[in-house]
Amino acid sequence: MLVIGIAGGTGSGKTTVVRKILERLPQGEVVILPQDSYYKDSSHLPLEERLEINFDHPESLEWDLLIKHLKELKKGHDINQPIYSYLTCTRASETIPVKPTDVIIVEGILILYNAELRKLLDLKVFVDADADDRLIRVINRDIVERGRSVNKVMERYELTVKPMHLQFIEPSKRFADLIIPQGGNNHIAIDILTKYIENNLNNK
Repeated sequence: MLVIGIAGGTGSGKTTVVRKILERLPQGEVVILPQDSYYKDSSHLPLEERLEINFDHPESLEWDLLIKHLKELKKGHDINQPIYSYLTCTRASETIPVKPTDVIIVEGILILYNAELRKLLDLKVFVDADADDRLIRVINRDIVERGRSVNKVMERYELTVKPMHLQFIEPSKRFADLIIPQGGNNHIAIDILTKYIENNLNNK
């Protein structure tokens, strides 16, 4: 089993990189474990407080559960992946059944921050992008997918996204084995990463 961690700032193009890798690999060979599924449940908080949660801080994540699930998959055991909603900032009662596969991709902004999680990764990747490009993607995504106003997105960017990126995410780049500049537009880097995975699958 090959376990790959793909990290990078909010709006850097991580999801695009993962999608392009999946498009080039056989179906059923790869499972994605998204960091976004492992945010702590906040249903006990009033909605106003939930909407102010700092999703870019490491303390917002239930690391123990993510690490436990990854270890279970590595042992060949099925897991029940949580479902988290950004609209309500709560975890759903339903879960997604996930079976172990030959390749597991753990994806999220803080994946390379956690030392215990890093030890479980065979390859550590950091998707890099200019701050301006990331901001444009964050604005578009948060308005369309998360129902936020432009003003709210900009306020959030200044108060949490930008400072958390500088404090936690950008420094984690030093742990990467491979850095992909220009995010999902870097076709050569994506080709190299895909070939690495294909070679691993062929040699299993």
